[in-house]
Amino acid sequence: MNTKAEIKENIQKALSELDGRARLLLATKTVPAELINYAVTCGTRLIGENRVQELLEKYDALDKENMEIHFIGHLQTNKVKYIIDKVSMIHSVDSLSLAKEIEKQAAKRGITMKVLIEVNIGSEQGKSGIPIEETEAFLENLGEFPHVCPCGLMIVPPKTEHPEENLHFFEKIYQKFIDIRDKKEDNKNWAVLSAGMSGDYLVAVSCGSNLVRLGSSVFGARSYPAPNL
Repeated sequence: MNTKAEIKENIQKALSELDGRARLLLATKTVPAELINYAVTCGTRLIGENRVQELLEKYDALDKENMEIHFIGHLQTNKVKYIIDKVSMIHSVDSLSLAKEIEKQAAKRGITMKVLIEVNIGSEQGKSGIPIEETEAFLENLGEFPHVCPCGLMIVPPKTEHPEENLHFFEKIYQKFIDIRDKKEDNKNWAVLSAGMSGDYLVAVSCGSNLVRLGSSVFGARSYPAPNL
């Protein structure tokens, strides 16, 4: 993992490249709370956690007054109750059963949870996300849940060594994002297209992404434990 000086330099470099075109979210999986607290002093308040258990373990040590926490990983319905009051947005809503549970837990606490619809843009087998052609119907169904506020779309495109190979996926999701925005009568909340990670964020932003999720390009290479949550 990188030193504080390297983290600061990487954040400032990314912010310079983004030049205000997109928000920078720090993907903080495996990053200790102390380093996260430092990182958010370097120019961005936004962090994203992938794993429920890891978020819970870090939560008390995070400088929450100076950061905005999103959940960006796959979320099981039985884990929603643990994070519903700890994050301000869930990026990975990909089923009505998950949306229903978010509604249930948010209603219990008298809050409204902002969410993004995760789209399986590459139609990859076994990967989270709904098919892009079902996006608008899925969004309509979310209208049944008054405590769930859809704010946009999120994708994780297929892995590739050459970011330009995913250019058409970024263009496709941007067009869907715009199509929905233009059709919605009340679209003030439809404002987030979360696309682009460390290897391809500049390509994503060039196609219209306005939120990028950077982990390894900021914090360096990390070893990931086997998933259990």
